[in-house]
Amino acid sequence: MKLNVLHLEKCDYKEALDIQYDMLAKRQKGEISDTLILVEHPPVITMGRHAIPSNVIVSEKYLEDNGIGIYPIERGGDVTYHGYGQVVGYPIIGLRDKGIGIREFVEKLENTFIELLKEKYNINSEISQEFPGVWIENDKIVAIGLAVKRGVTMHGFAFNVNTNLDHFKLIVPCGISGRGVTSLQKITGNMIEFDYANKMVLEYFCKVYNYDGYHEL
Repeated sequence: MKLNVLHLEKCDYKEALDIQYDMLAKRQKGEISDTLILVEHPPVITMGRHAIPSNVIVSEKYLEDNGIGIYPIERGGDVTYHGYGQVVGYPIIGLRDKGIGIREFVEKLENTFIELLKEKYNINSEISQEFPGVWIENDKIVAIGLAVKRGVTMHGFAFNVNTNLDHFKLIVPCGISGRGVTSLQKITGNMIEFDYANKMVLEYFCKVYNYDGYHEL
């Protein structure tokens, strides 16, 4: 099976969320096959189902004055940040058709980035038994937060490539104190070719989840 991929490029969070729900409904009805939405968002903070409001450190007025949106959403997890220079992916995947459960799905998602970072950037990363996502020592480079609706996944991952890490100081990322956030740019000391990173995410996603390539929507 080939994976559908929808490139939204730079797209407002709310607009992308509406597209997610549309694709989710179509996947649940069997009108489309598995699809990965790839997008780069303007600065925005999202609040998961278990988010603690105090984990947003600044006021709503500060966010509004600085053009940073804030949205409560239905994924798991706490508060997170999306912004330019970050590869965000929303897998709309039928778990039953794929023959896997949510735990295995998350493990494969983590492995997608662990393999990509090692093979393409020679960076060692790992998972944490305590916290979700992909980590480089004490710093998170990939955030993961999913929801499953009638057997189909939505929401997904955020991979920090050239992301403005200062914006993470506006929140307690994922509600985790005492740990940091990093990016490919910070680790390498160089601006990363974003389109290449985006393409590698897609290729490694297909590889780890055993898709026979992909089809652009």
